[in-house]
Amino acid sequence: MSKKLSPDVEKRLFHNVFVCMKCSAKIRAPPEKVKKRKIKCRKCGSKELRLKAKERRGLKA
Repeated sequence: MSKKLSPDVEKRLFHNVFVCMKCSAKIRAPPEKVKKRKIKCRKCGSKELRLKAKERRGLKA
Protein backbone atom coordinates (compact mmCIF):
# COMPACT_ATOMS: atom_id res chain seq x y z
CA MET A 1 0.00 0.00 0.00
CA SER A 2 1.15 3.50 -0.70
CA LYS A 3 2.12 5.98 1.96
CA LYS A 4 0.04 9.17 2.28
CA LEU A 5 1.88 12.24 1.01
CA SER A 6 1.06 15.83 1.79
CA PRO A 7 -0.85 17.60 -1.01
CA ASP A 8 2.01 19.93 -1.94
CA VAL A 9 4.47 17.03 -2.20
CA GLU A 10 2.01 15.00 -4.27
CA LYS A 11 1.47 17.94 -6.61
CA ARG A 12 5.21 18.41 -7.09
CA LEU A 13 5.83 14.72 -7.80
CA PHE A 14 2.82 13.84 -9.98
CA HIS A 15 1.09 16.97 -11.34
CA ASN A 16 1.67 17.26 -15.13
CA VAL A 17 4.51 14.70 -15.03
CA PHE A 18 4.68 12.24 -17.90
CA VAL A 19 7.04 9.35 -18.61
CA CYS A 20 8.34 8.30 -22.01
CA MET A 21 7.24 4.77 -22.94
CA LYS A 22 10.51 4.04 -24.77
CA CYS A 23 13.30 5.47 -22.59
CA SER A 24 11.51 6.20 -19.26
CA ALA A 25 12.55 9.86 -19.21
CA LYS A 26 10.37 12.16 -17.09
CA ILE A 27 8.82 15.21 -18.78
CA ARG A 28 6.70 17.94 -17.20
CA ALA A 29 4.13 19.26 -19.68
CA PRO A 30 0.46 20.28 -19.87
CA PRO A 31 -1.84 17.29 -20.51
CA GLU A 32 -3.63 19.01 -23.40
CA LYS A 33 -0.40 19.21 -25.41
CA VAL A 34 0.51 15.61 -24.59
CA LYS A 35 -2.91 14.40 -25.79
CA LYS A 36 -2.48 16.29 -29.07
CA ARG A 37 1.04 14.77 -29.38
CA LYS A 38 2.70 18.17 -29.56
CA ILE A 39 5.20 17.20 -26.85
CA LYS A 40 8.03 14.81 -27.59
CA CYS A 41 10.69 13.22 -25.41
CA ARG A 42 13.81 15.35 -25.22
CA LYS A 43 15.96 12.25 -24.86
CA CYS A 44 14.74 9.93 -27.67
CA GLY A 45 12.22 12.03 -29.65
CA SER A 46 9.25 9.70 -29.08
CA LYS A 47 5.74 11.11 -28.72
CA GLU A 48 4.50 8.11 -26.71
CA LEU A 49 4.04 9.45 -23.17
CA ARG A 50 2.06 8.21 -20.18
CA LEU A 51 1.24 9.67 -16.78
CA LYS A 52 3.68 8.92 -13.99
CA ALA A 53 2.30 6.10 -11.83
CA LYS A 54 1.28 7.09 -8.31
CA GLU A 55 1.76 3.58 -6.93
CA ARG A 56 4.56 1.11 -7.55
CA ARG A 57 3.58 -2.13 -9.22
CA GLY A 58 5.70 -5.20 -8.69
CA LEU A 59 6.43 -8.09 -6.41
CA LYS A 60 4.51 -8.24 -3.17
CA ALA A 61 6.58 -8.72 -0.04
